Amino acid sequence: MRTFLLYAATAIAEIVGCYLPYLWLREGRSAWLLVPAAASLALFAWLLTLHPTAAGRVYAAYGGVYIGAAIVWLWAVDGIRPTSWDVAGALVALAGMGIIIFQPR
Repeated sequence: MRTFLLYAATAIAEIVGCYLPYLWLREGRSAWLLVPAAASLALFAWLLTLHPTAAGRVYAAYGGVYIGAAIVWLWAVDGIRPTSWDVAGALVALAGMGIIIFQPR
């Protein structure tokens, strides 16, 4: 559970770090949003270093969690209800993450 929560926090930090520049570039919001965006991306990079396995494996497994978090973001922030295809794709990605990260050592 700790591993999954760490992956989830990492995904949120990356999504926030990318979403704030999106608001600036696409929606005309303040360029000051780049300051917390940079901090969030720095947090994302730091959180990646806390994962207890090899970097390549962390990045591969992280991709599945990122996809799941992005679908939750779609619903919670963008206000768009995910389709059954969105949910199925996220579940497949999370299953792949589980296979990679929870393999026997």
